Order: sequence, then structure tokens, then C-alpha cells
Amino acid sequence: MTEFNWAFPYPSRRAPVLARNVVTSSQPLASDAGLQMLREGGNAVDAALASAITLTVVEPCSNGVGSDAFAQIYDNGQLYGYSGNGRSPKEWSLSRFDRYSEVPNLGWDSITVPGAVRTWSDVHQRFGKLPFQRLFKPAIEYAERGFHVGPRTALHWKSAAHLYQDFEPFCKHFLPHGNAPAVGDLFKRTELADTLRSIAESNGESFYRGDLAKSIATQAVAEGGAMREEDLQDHQGRWTEPISTTWGDIQLHELPPSGQGLAALIALGILRHVDKSDLQFQSDSWYHNQIEAMKVAIRAAFDHIADPDYMPESTNVATLLDDESLERAAAAIGTSASTQDPVALPTSADTVCLSTADESGQMVSFIQSNFRGFGSGIVIEGTGIAMQNRGCGFVLTPNHPNQVGPSKLPYHTIIPAFVTSTSGEPLAAFGLMGGHMQHQGHVQMILRMFGGNQNPQAASDAPRWYVAPDYRVFVEEGFYDRRIMQLVNRNHGIYVSANEDMFGGAQIVCRLESGYCAASDHRKEGCAVGF
Repeated sequence: MTEFNWAFPYPSRRAPVLARNVVTSSQPLASDAGLQMLREGGNAVDAALASAITLTVVEPCSNGVGSDAFAQIYDNGQLYGYSGNGRSPKEWSLSRFDRYSEVPNLGWDSITVPGAVRTWSDVHQRFGKLPFQRLFKPAIEYAERGFHVGPRTALHWKSAAHLYQDFEPFCKHFLPHGNAPAVGDLFKRTELADTLRSIAESNGESFYRGDLAKSIATQAVAEGGAMREEDLQDHQGRWTEPISTTWGDIQLHELPPSGQGLAALIALGILRHVDKSDLQFQSDSWYHNQIEAMKVAIRAAFDHIADPDYMPESTNVATLLDDESLERAAAAIGTSASTQDPVALPTSADTVCLSTADESGQMVSFIQSNFRGFGSGIVIEGTGIAMQNRGCGFVLTPNHPNQVGPSKLPYHTIIPAFVTSTSGEPLAAFGLMGGHMQHQGHVQMILRMFGGNQNPQAASDAPRWYVAPDYRVFVEEGFYDRRIMQLVNRNHGIYVSANEDMFGGAQIVCRLESGYCAASDHRKEGCAVGF
């Protein structure tokens, strides 16, 4: 068990929660929904699902019923992975995208089959303790009676209003009076309440094989989209074996491609081969080596990560995590910043993540996302379902493994993380929402908690760095000026940013000798709760 330092050296706005049963998420109402399940005798999976379902109502600017979702679950001595993303429509031929210079961010040609609902039902069927319908009660109540809009949610909602102004069903559902709700406004989503009841009563089948599926396909046909009932009927989530790498005496576990978790493992694997004298906690070389390792990992992710069925043998997971290759990459890191050609894959900062744990030892890392904001702008009439825009994770580059095509999984940014000791003892369930920030945020949390022994809240509070898709390096306000100058002296072009959204939002649960420590990021409006 890690001996954390319980100092709080940053201007933190919250304290961690120490308890036998814990929930941490990006929205207080969702955290409370999970806690309700635990108090009623449910387990950590019930709590995670109730929180996730509630988030689709109360934080619609980041996720929804039309999202994708992923999970890592530790139960009874074993770690399980679940990938809940959907494939592109069968009618997505290459010629369909000839009119575009890039895969669009909005509209039907940005939508792959949403996987969140299937994730809820599959995960519950395997691990849930309470009745499936019970998990929907808080969400349905908030949708029907209304919820008070939080400050960060209101900010994102308002900023998105102009983007989606040409989508009539979106405006009808989310901008009923022509404007986004203000902080503290009571907002009702009665259509979504009916949708959630249908999903709860059918164990998710209505979304893929029932009335909801028919509504989605009918609207797609009417509006020129390619999604059909067959696409929804054929959707299957995937139980997967997490992939991992070691660093010191801990092991970081990520889900396999098409998610970008592999990039976190590549970076951590490179840092495993960096001389310990160059990883002195919070020194300029500590930051420099992390940034340089992350550049290599980001390049590998953009070049190679795709639907695993399309990744060639020469760049599969085992090859990209080959220890000799990682050692050579570490040796290539010099004392000055590297220069690499920028590459471009779509990135987004709009996601929700949550972590839960119960006194039986079950721990869950769960993440759910539309991709960009409210998603594609497509809202299914009469249902309140906002469809994600995960299809814009594809590229149009000929012969790229992630080139858009039919029945294919796009590159995915949302990645739940889990940490064990090298002997398999569970240590942490966590995530860090924020699109392109996620894999590099995982690395920063690992090095702070298990390299610097910072407690989870302090590790979350610390100012972060961010390597942009074009390899520019941003640091968060609060970074020491001396550290910034030291990085500049190593030829890093450093940009200081006050944009908290760029640096993501962590939700962390760490196992203690007895019970857990739960931390929630001050960059979001959520909280950690427990008993």
C-alpha cells in the first residue's frame, strides 16, 4: 500500500474524502446518485452506473444517452475491461466522404453507433447487485422534475448554443426559449425521462432493437444520414483484457485500442528507462523527461492507433510496448526539447469520468462521452437523445489504419485507468477527462501519486502541463515561474494558459490500508462523497 504524503501544497478548493465506500464524479448530483445505491446495499458497479446515467441528464454538455462508455472493474481479485464504443454505419463508404476535407464534427456523418446504453446493461448483468431499473431512479427524477444547472455546466451550455443553432430538434430540447439556461435555473427534460424509463424497463433493448432504435433510424433516413436499424441491432460491446506496463513497483492498466490508453503506457514505459537521477520529483528534468516521453507516445498514437482489426502486425500493441524499443526511445531523449513534425487527429475536452469503490473491495473506473460538447448536434425528436460525434475521430488519409470506413471503430480518446501493484494488489481506479489531455494526464497522476507519493487530492490539485497535438507545450497557471524558465532554457516553447478545460478533470479513488481516499478535481463542479 502506498504511503501518501498528506500535505496539500497547492491552493486546493476541496479536501479528499476518506471512507469505506466512495463515489467521485464531475457533478454533485451524480455523485449523490451513486452514493444512494451504496447506501441501499448496492455495490461499486451499481454506484458507477447510477452516477453515469444521472450524468446524462445533469451534465449534457459532455455526455448523454447517445454517448459511448468504457470501464475497468476490479472484482474478487481480478481486473476486467469493457469497451463500449460503436462502429460506423455500414453505408459509410469512402466515396461518401469525398466531399469533405476532413470528417465533419457535426451532423449525421459524424455519428457512430452509441455504446453507452449497452455498456450499462452488460456491466450490470455481469456485476450489478441492485435491480437495473433502480439505477435509473435519480436520473429520471432529475429529468422529470428538473435539476438546477451548475456553474461550469451553464458556461459550456451557453458557449455551445451558437454552434448548434441550426439544428432545430437540438434547439427545441436544449434551448427551449432560444437561450441556454443560466446558473441555478431549474431545467426539465421530460422527453428524456420517458426515454430513460424505456431503457430501464427493456434492459437497454429499446435503444438497439425497439422503438428508440426505430426513431433513430427513421430520423437518419429523413435527414440524409447513413445509420440504419441494422447498425443499432448489430452493436455489441466488448469485454477486453486490459493492457499494462510497469513503472517501479506499480502497474498501470489501460484498455486496448482503438482507445488512446496505449499512449500512456508507451510514455510510462519510456520513463521506466530514464535514469532515476533525471526524475527527481518536480525538478526541471522531471518535467522535461515526461514531456519528451509524451511527445513520442502522442506521435505513436496518431500514427498507429485505430480499430485493432486494422492495425498491422508491425504496429500492434506488443510491438509498440516492446521494451527494447522503449529503452531506445528513452536513450534518445536529450537535455533539450525535441522537434517533431506536427500531426493532426481531432481532439476534444468534453467528457465525464467517475470512480467508485465499496467495502467489499470492488473498484470501478468509468468514463463516458459525446466527444465534443453536446455531440453531433443531432437530437432524436421526442426522445431527448443527443447523438455523439465519435465518427470525427476518423481521418481521411489514404491507407491510414484509422481511415474512415464502414463498420469500423474510430480512434477514441476516452480511457478509464486502473493501477495495481506488480503483485496484483488493487491500488487506484481513476480517470482524467479531457480528450487529448487524458493519456498525458494519466502519466502525470501516476508520477505524482506513486513517484512523488502525493495524496490523490494534492496530485489532482497540482498545475499540469499539456502537449498539444501540434507538440506545443502549455502549462497551467500556477506553474512556478522558475520551472517555466528552466523548460524554456531546454528549448521548450512554453505557453501559459488560464483555460482550465485544456488540463482536464481527474476523479480518483485510491485504496488505503482500510477504506479509500477519493479525490475530485477542482477544475470541474463535481465532488467526492462517501460513508
